[in-house]
Amino acid sequence: MNVLSPDKPTLEEAEAALAVLQRYGALSRAHDPIAMPVSLALQAYPDFSRTYPEVFRGDAAYRSSLPDLQNGPSSLIVGAQAVIQHVGISNFRLPIRYRLRDGGDIVLETSVTGTVSLEAEKKGINMSRIMRSFYVHAERDFSLEVIEHTLNDYKHDLESFDARIQMRFSFPARVESLRSGLAGWQYYDIALELADAGGQRKKIMHLDYVYSSTCPCSLELSEHARKTRSQLATPHSQRSVARLSIEMTGEQLWFEDLISLARKAVPTETQTMVKREDEQAFAELNAANPMFVEDAARSFCAELQADPRVGDFRIVASHQESLHSHDAVSVLTEGPTFSQLSLDPRLFSTLYHIG
Repeated sequence: MNVLSPDKPTLEEAEAALAVLQRYGALSRAHDPIAMPVSLALQAYPDFSRTYPEVFRGDAAYRSSLPDLQNGPSSLIVGAQAVIQHVGISNFRLPIRYRLRDGGDIVLETSVTGTVSLEAEKKGINMSRIMRSFYVHAERDFSLEVIEHTLNDYKHDLESFDARIQMRFSFPARVESLRSGLAGWQYYDIALELADAGGQRKKIMHLDYVYSSTCPCSLELSEHARKTRSQLATPHSQRSVARLSIEMTGEQLWFEDLISLARKAVPTETQTMVKREDEQAFAELNAANPMFVEDAARSFCAELQADPRVGDFRIVASHQESLHSHDAVSVLTEGPTFSQLSLDPRLFSTLYHIG
């Protein structure tokens, strides 16, 4: 019988069928030797409890008897006995405390990705240890301290040679309008990452910075129409996103510092609170800072190169065109940390900002 069939019998029907089999087995034992195994099996089959045992708690001996296939012998490995570079958990969420540049702190809901390497002869890892380590340290430590202590714990517990942790969150910052004196909250997608490979550790920060980009070519063509034909024309501009990924070296680099670096490089950040005078100011700011996607990448690059707290870095920019049906994109890297031949096929699609 296919138990997944929509005609699955009711409990009463199943019990009635079992009773028929039991009677058959009892009647057949003396007359049909072939039926005896059926009869014996039915008699030996236990009557399982269907009630959840709320008060049951296993002792140490019981817990040690529980099967653990993930930590089983190499004979249980499915497929090739190959090294796995990353295995772990993604989007495990919990509140984490973060230090602020002004000396305060803030608690933010954080999405955690934690992975370790797995040697070829090992079946798997106990992923719950990653989560348990985070809970232990999240209650008393801050941001990067949580990552450091957690990585130490589960790298040791899981006996792995490489380990990585990334924490993603939305960081709120109060931003003033351009002219009206109003202020509003801007939210920045930030991730902190600690990678331990070959005994070397790197601290990495990722920031998604959202800005407006006015096309220089469109600006010049619009001005040409005004001057030569008295024709009103407007240049096209669009919401744009740059993902700055930096290796942190030496002195503390705060979230607010990286945001300020991005804003200095490309000042046309999208606005939170806007009155008419602010909208006019934003139009003037865009006209003063027209940029192709190449210009944006190099502007970010110049600011990152000038800061001694920044080591290797990568800039991924996407100008989501209002003129074209496609986007203009660029990738600029410095140093070996982020250098790669192949790009994730969906890398640029992750740069879309949902307001």
